[in-house]
Amino acid sequence: MNLRGLVSVSGKPGLFRLIGQNKSGFILETLDEQKTKTVVNMTTSKMATLEDITVFGEDEDLKLMNILETIKSTQNIPDVKTADSSALRNFFREVAPGHDEERVYASDMKKILNWYNLIKELPLFNEEAPAPIAEGSSIAETHAPAVKKTEHVQSEKPKATKAPAKSATRVSQKAK
Repeated sequence: MNLRGLVSVSGKPGLFRLIGQNKSGFILETLDEQKTKTVVNMTTSKMATLEDITVFGEDEDLKLMNILETIKSTQNIPDVKTADSSALRNFFREVAPGHDEERVYASDMKKILNWYNLIKELPLFNEEAPAPIAEGSSIAETHAPAVKKTEHVQSEKPKATKAPAKSATRVSQKAK
């Protein structure tokens, strides 16, 4: 499963594909038929890639990718709109054994199932996951292969020298 380039943005419903970067933030595209593009400013919004999202576990956190792989191989997936919290909890006990039942809420389970329903039809859902991300790389470089970034070229300008500070005696004479 290749989830590289798919992101969740705080305050915005659904998932987005990272398609570019500009001065003010990242350019995202919705996964629906309209393919609406939007710019997300990183100072006002939080963005998380699906590859990096984890679910609280009892011993250690569970990767979302592993949970989605398990859901993919499961036959009876509950309907998010009609399932009650106990049905969701029982389903999650199967697909995410070891999740922390006190910190993983029904709303979290519904969100994961909604995300699964959004991405299961995408071609990248059945693709092989690419190589791990190199440390120190930016989100745009690693998650969006077609990201267009503007390169900033610095000209060779000599550094301005600081003007000498006024002596304390001059300042005090003017003050009199």
